Amino acid sequence: MGPEAWQAILLTTKLASLTTAILLLIATPLAWWLSQTTSRWRSPIAALVMLPLVLPPTVLGFYILVLLGPEGWIGVITQSLGVGLLSFSFGGLLFGSVVFSLPFAVQPIQYAFEAVGRRPMEVAATLRASPINAFFSVALPLARPGLFTATVLSFAHTVGEFGVVLMIGGNIPGQTRVVSTQIFGHVEAMEYSQAHGLAAAMVVFSFGVLIALSMLKRRTDRVMV
Repeated sequence: MGPEAWQAILLTTKLASLTTAILLLIATPLAWWLSQTTSRWRSPIAALVMLPLVLPPTVLGFYILVLLGPEGWIGVITQSLGVGLLSFSFGGLLFGSVVFSLPFAVQPIQYAFEAVGRRPMEVAATLRASPINAFFSVALPLARPGLFTATVLSFAHTVGEFGVVLMIGGNIPGQTRVVSTQIFGHVEAMEYSQAHGLAAAMVVFSFGVLIALSMLKRRTDRVMV
């Protein structure tokens, strides 16, 4: 693989790592709220979180691009702060990746919190633990498998993005050209050998992710038994 391929791989790794870290910070409290609340807003918010699962990536990418543009409310804010427009930049790519991969982080953590149930938190309350302390010392450790699954899925899903990143970031070398768009560029230029090398690496990576998730499920099932 040439320098351009390695540049795309490094940028993809950077994007996936930052996206995963941000998603864990956002998804964990959101998943906890969704698993515990009885608010009438639960269903609309849950549907909004899951929307990227059913929307075509190009549709989602288009509306994010509009939001980041000069007349979008995010674009207006970033321009007023002197940051400039995030469209066709790594910052815009990061924002779009967080939105697009949000369901893959929220769902596993939410299911893990729901599996924990209310009993451990009630026991912690009887021992005079505050809700915050009980969350960090009881709920979070018990939901560790869900957090791990969310981490793996978020990272892997970001690595495999194409439609959203192409709409928001284009295919700018060194700035927004990730592995998926690099493969697309090779195919457009009929450079099939280079495309094959990157595509094969993606297949191996995806297979490894599925193996890791399968091993985690088996381990979790043994613990529960």
